[in-house]
Amino acid sequence: MPGSLSHVEIGVADAPQSLVFFQRLFDWSPQRLGATEDAWLQTPSIRVGVHGDDPQSRMVVYFRVSDMADSVSRVRALGGQAGDISPHEPGFGRFCQCHDPQSVCFGLHQPDPLES
Repeated sequence: MPGSLSHVEIGVADAPQSLVFFQRLFDWSPQRLGATEDAWLQTPSIRVGVHGDDPQSRMVVYFRVSDMADSVSRVRALGGQAGDISPHEPGFGRFCQCHDPQSVCFGLHQPDPLES
């Protein structure tokens, strides 16, 4: 459903430390992404991505959209800012990090059609 919570991304300096913390805190199941230290955690309802080497520790909430280009245009028309739309990632889809007019960071996520 458009506008529903779709994904959460945790950006930190030390991804393995955050993975262990949230896994133990909530009993979330970790899923590694290849040979990197990046991974995602499976919660009861959504995936939470965890990546390292982020200069500022933060959590970004992503909301589901059905048309990324249209949604990015709407963010900008309403006075917000939108970054570049990511290339399609198989199994995940596309995303775009945005800010509302007061600089609140959030993201848009258009899931892979095979995952919807």
